Amino acid sequence: MTFASKITILRICLVPVYAVLAFFYADTVKIGEADESLRWMALGVFVLAASTDGVDGWIARHYNQCSAFGAYIDPIADKALLLTGVITLSLVDWGAPGWRLPPWFAIIVILRDCIILGGIKILYLHHRHVKIAPHWTGKVCTVTQMFAIGWVMLRVVEISPVYPCLIAGFFTLWSTFAYIQQGRAILCGKTN
Repeated sequence: MTFASKITILRICLVPVYAVLAFFYADTVKIGEADESLRWMALGVFVLAASTDGVDGWIARHYNQCSAFGAYIDPIADKALLLTGVITLSLVDWGAPGWRLPPWFAIIVILRDCIILGGIKILYLHHRHVKIAPHWTGKVCTVTQMFAIGWVMLRVVEISPVYPCLIAGFFTLWSTFAYIQQGRAILCGKTN
């Protein structure tokens, strides 16, 4: 196992640590005695885990440590972190009552990933080669989703999390349709 893959495994290990800290913080909020140190620890773990995504990729490319295992495990680690953040922050108040990601946003994010995985499975069953390469809308989608998560966790501006979620939701839906179109083109043999 390469060093880059070990960093990816670290990201996976940090996901439950973040979730536990986030739920502990939410419990202190619920009883009216918010322990801000738990909030900052949860945020720190999330940022550390998110930053390892760039680090492992850079190490893999720079030190020629690209591997089939790394290519397989990296998107799993990314999705584990992102989905855990979205689901956790849609279930618990993160400070003031209602300061959370709206449930509709979590549903859109989860459905998008289910549609993409289902599409890949359909293409696989039809013996189509799928080169997994992110579409630009998928990258913007991920950035806006992370921004919405950060908006809730940082609480810098008292503008409702609904607004960044509307932007992230728009790009989540756009990228879903872009990937469906790519999948249809592959299925119809128009590209590979």
